[in-house]
Amino acid sequence: MSATADHAEERTNPAVRLGFQPEQVVQEIGYDDDVDQELREAIEEVVGSELVDEDYDDVADAVVLWFRDEDGDLTDALVDATTYVEEGGSILLLTPKTGRTGYVEPSDISEAATTAGLSASKSVSVGKDWSGSRLVTPKAAKSKR
Repeated sequence: MSATADHAEERTNPAVRLGFQPEQVVQEIGYDDDVDQELREAIEEVVGSELVDEDYDDVADAVVLWFRDEDGDLTDALVDATTYVEEGGSILLLTPKTGRTGYVEPSDISEAATTAGLSASKSVSVGKDWSGSRLVTPKAAKSKR
C-alpha cells in the first residue's frame, strides 16, 4: 500500500484514527442491539480478528466499552474495564451522542475517568449515534523493564 493510501485510510477508517493496530486483542464490553456495527467491523478489519467478549479470560491490548447512562455507574464500569486491559493499554469509551437515549454528560465521563485512574487522550465522533473517548491506562514504571 502506498503512503498516500495509508493516510487516506487514517482519515476514513475510524478504527485507525482511534489507534487500533493489526494483531491487537480487543475486548468488547456492553454490546447490545444499539451498537454501531460499522465501527465494530472497522475495528475487526484493522486488528484482523473478531472482538472478544466479556468472558475472555486473558488481558487484552484494548477494550471497547459501550456505555449508556442507564447502564449503571460509569466509574465502576471503567474500573472493571481496566482489569481486562494490559498496563498502558487503552479503553475506547463509546457513549450515545447528545440528544440520543442514554447520553452521558462529558463532565461525568471526565470525572469517572479520573476517578478510575485513566487519562483521556482524545474524543471523536465515531458514527451517527455514538461518540468515543479514548482513555489510556497508566504505563508501568520504566524501572520494571
